[in-house]
Amino acid sequence: MDELSKQLLKEILPVEKEFVPPVARSKADEPHAADHWSHAVLLERAAYLHKMAKYGDGSASETLKEFPGHCAMLSVRGRSGIAELHENFADLFCVLGGRATLVTGGSIIGAHTVAAGEIRGDSVEGGTRQELRAGDFAHVPAGVPHQMLLSGEDTFSSLVMKIEENPA
Repeated sequence: MDELSKQLLKEILPVEKEFVPPVARSKADEPHAADHWSHAVLLERAAYLHKMAKYGDGSASETLKEFPGHCAMLSVRGRSGIAELHENFADLFCVLGGRATLVTGGSIIGAHTVAAGEIRGDSVEGGTRQELRAGDFAHVPAGVPHQMLLSGEDTFSSLVMKIEENPA
């Protein structure tokens, strides 16, 4: 603040204290503020990701936010996924639209490590199959092989929470 501004404030303000402008704060700065993504916003982002998946390799995702011990992601598929196993993270799927078959358990064919604690492969063999549709929730514990399979022209979109977890 320049000297002229300070002098004017001293004349206007009844107290002889230096004026300190308030610090702008957003809701995200508040210690107990909640993060929120409306259903409409998630569907709008999913529509954008559908376009990216269509003109890319058949899938697209984005990390919405990282938190201590977990993160929120949006995922869209226009094709079946590869087999995955996360040694230290569980996946919690909240299905927004479409349908897919989630295969869990069994073993990963063609397994290879892509990063610390992250294993990928061609497919899951001998697992349990569960159909997922809009509104469904599915929890895949850390250390469990899993794969999302799509049929025909089906598409699939979900909010995915990756949660740090120690496998039993």
